[in-house]
Amino acid sequence: MGTHVTSADYFESHSEPAVMPNREGHSSGVAWGAVIGGAFVICALYLILLALGAGFGLLAVSPWSGAGISASTAGTAAIIWMIVVEIIACAFGGYLTGRLRTKWTVIHTDEVFFRDTANGFLAWAVAFVASAALLASAAAAMSGVAMQGAAGPDGGPMTAASAPAAYFADTLFRSDRPGAETRDPAIEAEAERILASGLEQGVTQTDQTYLARQVAARTGISQSDADRRVSDAIAHARQAVDDARKATAHFLLWLFVSLLIGAFTASFAATIGGRQRDHVRPL
Repeated sequence: MGTHVTSADYFESHSEPAVMPNREGHSSGVAWGAVIGGAFVICALYLILLALGAGFGLLAVSPWSGAGISASTAGTAAIIWMIVVEIIACAFGGYLTGRLRTKWTVIHTDEVFFRDTANGFLAWAVAFVASAALLASAAAAMSGVAMQGAAGPDGGPMTAASAPAAYFADTLFRSDRPGAETRDPAIEAEAERILASGLEQGVTQTDQTYLARQVAARTGISQSDADRRVSDAIAHARQAVDDARKATAHFLLWLFVSLLIGAFTASFAATIGGRQRDHVRPL
């Protein structure tokens, strides 16, 4: 017996298979809701963990010899804790960024992996910019209040060079003989200005000779001792400024390392959260 083929069966068998429309071009590769949520989590956990570390005394240095921890030990502990805080906060925030985004359909798995990595990195970037802006405004406000009572030798704001210059200018006019010292605020302020300018541009021989004469006249010491005192004060002031600059550069270097680790952690954690999000089956 022959098989009867209707016209409907003929057109159904010869028609082209239905193609699912690719909606990739209509969907954004950035899940901003998940990114902003993950960034808030990173900021919150970072501040909480920093407060926890300060509460346990990881940043505390004892001023008394033989008590507490040394400055180098405190610096090492602070750096380690800063890196640990960055890893924990970015891991939680990055994971939530990947887990909370919507599922991308009809997209290759490599593209999904790239998007999750990018979303985790964006969450870290948003958290870093928000934290930097918040901390910068708070630091500016606090420094403005502090500088109201701390003016430089020229009446302007206190700078990094004028702070050690003020102390070493005071040491120049100390005298071991009672009654031999005559304090002159104008001369001391001038000496402070010379030292502050010398720390930035170098003390000229003329200024150094002038300071030595003023020190010898007001402390009663010999001219050679005054020359030696001025030279020692300039050398110690320069050493103090150099130590402060080295400490700042050391801290900024480790801050860069911790931020780099945080960016990698947030990006990697977002891929883990995104992979688990895609494996969730609807009920």
